[in-house]
Amino acid sequence: MARKQISKKAKNKKANKKNANKKPAHKKNKKAKKSAIAARPSLSVIGFLFKWCVVIGLWGLLFASLLTAWYAAELPKIIESPHFERQSTHIILDRNDKIIRRYGDIQGNTIEVSQLPSYVPAAFLAIEDRRFYSHFGIDPIGLARAMATNLTKGHIAQGGSTITQQLAKNLFLTPDRTIKRKVQEVLLSFWLEQEFTKDEILSTYLNRVYFGAGAYGIDAASQVYFQKSANELNVEQAALLAGLLKAPSRLSPRSNPEGAQKRMRVVLAAMKDMGIDTNSSHSSKNTALPVIHNENHAGYFGDWISGQVNDITGHTSFDISVKTTLDLELQEFCEKLLRDTVNANKDRHVSQGAIIVANLDGDILAMVGGVDYSKSQFNRAVQARRAPGSAFKPIVYLSAIEQGWKPSDEILDAPLDIQLKTKNKDGKQNYDPSNFNNEYHGKVSLEYALTNSLNTAAVRLMQETSVKNTIDTARKTGITAPLERDLSLALGSSGVPMIDMLRTYGMFAKGGQPLDLHGVNTITTEDDTATTDASVIYERPAAPKTKQIFKSSSIRKLDHMLQSVTEDGTGKIIKQSSALSGIKTAGKTGTSQDYRDAWFIGYTDQYVAAIWLGNDDNSPMASITGGGAPARIWRDVMIESHKRKELAPLSSSESGITDQFSTLLDRIVPW
Repeated sequence: MARKQISKKAKNKKANKKNANKKPAHKKNKKAKKSAIAARPSLSVIGFLFKWCVVIGLWGLLFASLLTAWYAAELPKIIESPHFERQSTHIILDRNDKIIRRYGDIQGNTIEVSQLPSYVPAAFLAIEDRRFYSHFGIDPIGLARAMATNLTKGHIAQGGSTITQQLAKNLFLTPDRTIKRKVQEVLLSFWLEQEFTKDEILSTYLNRVYFGAGAYGIDAASQVYFQKSANELNVEQAALLAGLLKAPSRLSPRSNPEGAQKRMRVVLAAMKDMGIDTNSSHSSKNTALPVIHNENHAGYFGDWISGQVNDITGHTSFDISVKTTLDLELQEFCEKLLRDTVNANKDRHVSQGAIIVANLDGDILAMVGGVDYSKSQFNRAVQARRAPGSAFKPIVYLSAIEQGWKPSDEILDAPLDIQLKTKNKDGKQNYDPSNFNNEYHGKVSLEYALTNSLNTAAVRLMQETSVKNTIDTARKTGITAPLERDLSLALGSSGVPMIDMLRTYGMFAKGGQPLDLHGVNTITTEDDTATTDASVIYERPAAPKTKQIFKSSSIRKLDHMLQSVTEDGTGKIIKQSSALSGIKTAGKTGTSQDYRDAWFIGYTDQYVAAIWLGNDDNSPMASITGGGAPARIWRDVMIESHKRKELAPLSSSESGITDQFSTLLDRIVPW
């Protein structure tokens, strides 16, 4: 009995010990609950994030709505004030009413889509907005495609704006890239789609979009590039214009014909992809670049005139036409002649040149300021100051003649070494000019010295007649550029604009009277509201009777010497042409130090012309002298000019050179 009790106690003790090792039920449940929570963390986080996304989204939507409403509040005022402002157009015409260039903005006739061949608007839709007739102002498909393309390429490579959006921006908004502008653009697109038909929107777009060259609207572009109305465009021409919209300046067929052609083919391919027949009867049967009306001629002259027009008329809000003195055919002849000459002498390090031609009334007939206007608009005929070299010598001789020297008087031609009080610009304490090929002739007449361009004789002459008197003479001929007050001036060391040198020789041609160079004849407007009087708003006044700046006798003597240059001297290549036989020619060659500049400037009884060859960086040419290529250019220009009787002065010159008495005097007076 006692054993059973002990055994029972032992079992109870063992059971109590086992139970003691067990945790209480409530603690076990708590641990299990924690394990369950740990097993499902994602559900709580997702819920948390979802809740806050909803909250933030609602606040964002509210903010976006308020911002849109704020931007939309400005729309009524914006819609009331569309941007129709443009710069007035200046059309520059030659003396025969041929268009030289256009400046400012050009607006053509307003044309509706229904008036255009179907392939014309189709070209624009193919490349700009294929779903134009199906979207509601914005194109979600096009926008998504553009976003995907831009993300793939890592930069803005494609836009998603519709034609409606582009019109909204062009009509009402600034080009600023801001959230405000983009929101307003979308809202205005919706408004345009509600207020106008698709055809009205497309018509307005085509009449407003910019095509480059100052042309706004498809009809203006057609006139500028093809000289025809927009309803006369063929397929290729329509494709070219549609392609311009991506980059009107960069893809201009004038400055970048290859780029324009490549873009045109892209548009034609897009049209085919849309199922448009690009091989219709209106196609040119090829994808070559369509003929472009070229207004690149006379760019230098056009820019020069445009600056003068602003001074004459001030700011105008109406379009004007400027009739000039230029002859476009002679201009094109001079441009080609200069370009061909420079290209033929590239191996002799010639890269630039300039030409100016005028009659003795002062009408500028041609102005070529460089070889290629599209590459450089710097006008070397007007803006550059180049050393004229020996072309400056006639001023030295005229100064001496005015002081009593005669062409038959003698001057020593021999090596010269003059000690200077101070160092010259080359850092030398002496001045030792030399003759070409170091040939010297001893005592020679002034006429012989000028005819053969003897350097030491010219320096000695200026030394005896004074530098000051030479500079005073230069000022009286019309030269305003700074002139070095040293003996090197006798050899044309100071830079002078070509147009000033032309004016100087024009004075020689007119017997000592000033040559009033000019380019504008009349300025008119087609706008009846522009003036209260008439369409002519400027007309060049009749030239007043000019005074005699130099004595006629002095100019006759110099003229005789300059004729000798073209007959027997450094410019004798002029008279080697039979085409100029019977025509009086007078002029002077000029070659600056180290062949950096080569000139020929001269005149006949009707015309005066200046020619220059050189390099913009003032680097030397390879033995190019004024008596070579420049003289040949001058000769050819004069031959061409004398073929054109209508280019001669309207009134005969009052100079003492061309009348019969002066001709007889030249023959009998022993200079």
